[in-house]
Amino acid sequence: MNQHRQIVLDTETTGLDPAQGHRIIEIGAVELIGRKLTGNTFHVYLNPQRLVEQEAIAVHGISNEFLQDKPVFAQVADKFIDFIEGAELVIHNAAFDVGFMDHEFKRWRADAALTHEICKVLDTLKLARDLRPGQKNNLDALCRAFGIDNSNRNFHGALLDAELLADVYLAMTGGQTKLALASHSANQSGASHNGWTPITQKPTLRVIRADDQEQQAHAERLKIIQQALWQ
Repeated sequence: MNQHRQIVLDTETTGLDPAQGHRIIEIGAVELIGRKLTGNTFHVYLNPQRLVEQEAIAVHGISNEFLQDKPVFAQVADKFIDFIEGAELVIHNAAFDVGFMDHEFKRWRADAALTHEICKVLDTLKLARDLRPGQKNNLDALCRAFGIDNSNRNFHGALLDAELLADVYLAMTGGQTKLALASHSANQSGASHNGWTPITQKPTLRVIRADDQEQQAHAERLKIIQQALWQ
C-alpha cells in the first residue's frame, strides 16, 4: 500500500532575489511518509560562485570562506532531484524557495524540469495564515504557538529549519507531531521523543546518507556558529 510521501524543505541563500543573481548556499530536507518522519534526510552546502551578502550572513551565519570548497549546484542536482521527485514539497513561504530552486535548475541545464514539474508544493505559510489570521506566522512564532522547542535556533539553518517545520506542519494539520509518534506504546500520545518511529509498511527507499565531506562541512559549520555565539 503506497503512503503519501512528503519532503519538508528549506534553503539558505546569498540574498533575497534570484533575478539579481543570488544563489542557494544550503539545502536541508527531511522525509515524511504517511505523516511519520523516516529519518531520511538531504543536506548539502553549496558554493554559490559569488559573494554572500552581509545581511544574509547575519541571518544564517554562513560565511564566504566556509563555502569556498563546497560543491556547486550542478554537482548535486541529480541527487537532489532523486530525493524530491514525485513527492509533495512542504515549504514555508514556498514562493521564495521554489523561485531559487527554479533559478538553479535553469542555470544547471536549459532543458531541466522546474520544481512544479518534478513534485507538488504545499505552502505552510498560506496554511498558517488561514488557521491564524492576523497573527505572526513566521517559523519562530509557529513553534511558540504549537509548543515546539526551537531553543537551538540561534541562526537560520536549512536542515534545522526543515526539522522544525516538519513538527509545525504535523501540529497544524492534525496535532500529531513526532512527540506522539515516538511514544512508548501504540496507545500513548504526547510522550517524550526518544527517536524516529519505525515504519513497518513502507516502499523501498533509497537512503542518502552524508558522505565524509558533508560530515566535515557540518562540523566546520558548528564551529562557526559556536564562535559567533561567544563573540
